[in-house]
Amino acid sequence: MQVIIEALRRPQRDVAVQDLIAAFGSEPAENDAYRIGAPAVLSRHLRFRSGGEIVLHDDAVTAVILHLTPTPFAPRGLDLAEWIPGIDNSATFSEFTALFDVPWRFAEGDRYFVLDAAYLRPEFVKHGGRRAGDLRRVAFTADDPKDTCRPAHDGCPTCLELVARAEDGSFDVDATVQRLTDGLEAGALTSRDEPVPLADLRLLHASALMERVESQVTCSACGRVACLTLYRDSSPTFGHHPLDAAMRRPHEAIPPVEDWGDAARIAAARGAMRYLDHEPGSWFLVEQHGELYLDARYTVSSMIDDSCLIRLDDAERRQYREVGRDALADLARRIDRSGPHREESPFHLRNLRRYPDDGRDYSAELRAAIANHTWLARQKQAAAARARNVSAGEE
Repeated sequence: MQVIIEALRRPQRDVAVQDLIAAFGSEPAENDAYRIGAPAVLSRHLRFRSGGEIVLHDDAVTAVILHLTPTPFAPRGLDLAEWIPGIDNSATFSEFTALFDVPWRFAEGDRYFVLDAAYLRPEFVKHGGRRAGDLRRVAFTADDPKDTCRPAHDGCPTCLELVARAEDGSFDVDATVQRLTDGLEAGALTSRDEPVPLADLRLLHASALMERVESQVTCSACGRVACLTLYRDSSPTFGHHPLDAAMRRPHEAIPPVEDWGDAARIAAARGAMRYLDHEPGSWFLVEQHGELYLDARYTVSSMIDDSCLIRLDDAERRQYREVGRDALADLARRIDRSGPHREESPFHLRNLRRYPDDGRDYSAELRAAIANHTWLARQKQAAAARARNVSAGEE
């Protein structure tokens, strides 16, 4: 194990890396290279018939993976006991915990250990780790898995086609925006239109009202979040991040559309839903063409909640005008108590998320209207989740 840890962050020519290469079998069976992101990073994967894999980013070792089961380049897989004394290929997660006796944390559905000079992530079959035979590979990484993507995703075919480059190799932002737009339309990518809708990215950047403007899309194949960021005073960047890390990226409030939009965008905004008010964790109030809409959270079970979006009727609008926010709080409580997911609830058929008018996507319209407010809320939720994970790992 020590030869692996000593190789991390070192260039390929370093003695420690050469020792690791010799231990894996000297000549790699596969040597794949990918140019990822902008500024571009050269990712090389040296894969050996023994089952070892070395991942280098710009000639520095970022990860070492021990494949324990057969792969296309390794017909048998490694014997883990030869690399981590005291543990073998049949190890469960509890055996890793007993051996290392250090805090563990969560990242992308896996648990990992924080060692002195590396991070160790045992990767099991989905939802596995309790039974012998669940273990598939063990990854040592130089960087925290919470902040970096899985090395295997460097070669995601969908993601590799997202960045457009000019003939001189420079980053072509306009062509990249078009590729992202095409990917969204084809379903290869998804987006919540946060922090900035892709369609607004260039307009906001041109206005120079924000120091940084960023659009995020998620790859349907590998699950990574691609972040295209345009800066007021520096070059644009394009990078891939795990969802949690993407949610923690800095985000400025978007100025009023009248300050940066063109005539078409301003007209679209005037016809769209707009945010009016909210109670954190309970409800949002939005308006469109004089109509008021309340989106209220409700509990389905102890583990599940959902949202019900209704258009306020005349009585509810009158109550809101007379009483104010307390009327909305009372209405949200009644929605919650009624269980609008059940047909007998008086709010069941009024839920525009389930029964939209004219096939409209009310959920998407609402997300766009409240984007600035939900982004901050998600950052706070992510911070709380990280704190809970650290606490759980220290128990």
